[in-house]
Amino acid sequence: MRLSLAILAAAALVAAAPARAAEEDAILGLWATEPDEHGFARVEIARAGEAFEGRIVWLSEPNVPADDPEGRAGQPKTDHRNPDPALRERPVLGLRIAEGFRYAGNGQWKQGQIYDPASGNRYHCNLKLLPDGRLRVRGYVGISLLGRSTTWTRTAPAD
Repeated sequence: MRLSLAILAAAALVAAAPARAAEEDAILGLWATEPDEHGFARVEIARAGEAFEGRIVWLSEPNVPADDPEGRAGQPKTDHRNPDPALRERPVLGLRIAEGFRYAGNGQWKQGQIYDPASGNRYHCNLKLLPDGRLRVRGYVGISLLGRSTTWTRTAPAD
């Protein structure tokens, strides 16, 4: 009797694994950020081993605006506010801005970090897939209560 219960329990776990994998992979794909003073971006979320990461793959404004006070007008945007001077010339396009997310169940990915190239700041971050299919991105310092949320929308590749 014990053996048959153990076999049934193992079979249930094996049957549940594909459903969990599908839930876990629900954030894979292309997401449009909310527009701000820097325009908006498309971020591709992909697996990175056991975790998830996101890279900027498209920018609505890929070049520095004409009124740039730092004299960089018309040049491709770079990570010029990065606290590490060695990284300030790397392009924003292709930049990994989200990393380390692990699926926590219930449509939530936690333990990640998000980088804001506009400020050069890195934050702890949690992701939550909303019932309408959008992705809530919550960046914070210390505890989640001390942070800011934005919402990304699933999108198709840019032309």
